[in-house]
Amino acid sequence: MSLAEEKSPGALAQIALFLHRKGRRVWTLKVAGKRDLTPRLTRVDFRGDDLDELAWKRGQDLVLELRETNGSIARRHYTIRDHSAAEKMLAIDFVRHGDSPSARWLDRVRPGDRVAAIGPRGRTVLNERADWHLFLGDETSVPAVLAMLSGLPAGAKAMALLEVGHADDRLAFATPAGVSLDWIVRDASRNDALAEKVKDLALPEGRGHAYVTGETSLVRTLRHILLARGLAKDAIAAEGYWRPGRIGGHDHV
Repeated sequence: MSLAEEKSPGALAQIALFLHRKGRRVWTLKVAGKRDLTPRLTRVDFRGDDLDELAWKRGQDLVLELRETNGSIARRHYTIRDHSAAEKMLAIDFVRHGDSPSARWLDRVRPGDRVAAIGPRGRTVLNERADWHLFLGDETSVPAVLAMLSGLPAGAKAMALLEVGHADDRLAFATPAGVSLDWIVRDASRNDALAEKVKDLALPEGRGHAYVTGETSLVRTLRHILLARGLAKDAIAAEGYWRPGRIGGHDHV
C-alpha cells in the first residue's frame, strides 16, 4: 500500500517516524501540472504544504511511489530538477523508457493527483572546492546535470557532455560564461562516441571534479578513462542510474 494512500494515520505516522530515524522524510506531493520538454522528457510540477522545509543539494533525488493500475507500487529514484521553498513547489523531469511504471504513470497522472516521496538522497552533488567541473552522462543524466549546472556559482568553470539517442532529445539551456554544454547524438552503429570524446578532451588546470551518471556500464567506462587521465578517485562521483534487467535502484560505481 502506498504511503500516500495508507488510510491508517497511526500506521503512516509509524512509517514516517521510522524513515525519519533513518535520515529520510516522507513528503506528500500534489501534482500541479505536467508538460513535455522533448519527445522523451516530461516535466511534472508538484506542490506540497511543507516543501518550504525541503533541504536538498542539486543532484539529489527523491524516491517516488508510483501506483500501478493493478494496485502495486513501483518505487523509483528521480532527480529534483528545481525547487522553490517560497512557492512550496518542486519540479521533476522524467525520461521515458518505453513501457515502464513511470511512463504508464505519466500517461494517466492528472493535476490534483498525489504521490508519496522519500528523501532527498544521493551523494552525487556539487563539490564546492573544485576549480572546475566535468559532467558526463546519457539522457537519464540530463535532469541532474542541468540542475547542477543551474547551481554553479558565478564565474565557475564547467564542461558538460551529454549523449542522447535522438537530435530532438537535446534541450535548450542557457549556459553562463565559463560553462560549455555539448550534446552528442548517439550513433546506432557504435556506442563509444562519448568515451572517445572524453579520451581527447582538454582538461583545465587546477583541481577538477567529475560527475559521471547514466547507464552503469557507460559510467564504469568513463570512470576508468578519467582515472587513466590522472583524476583521483575522490575527484570522481560515479553513479549508475540504470542498467538493462535491473528494476529500480542505483549502482554506486
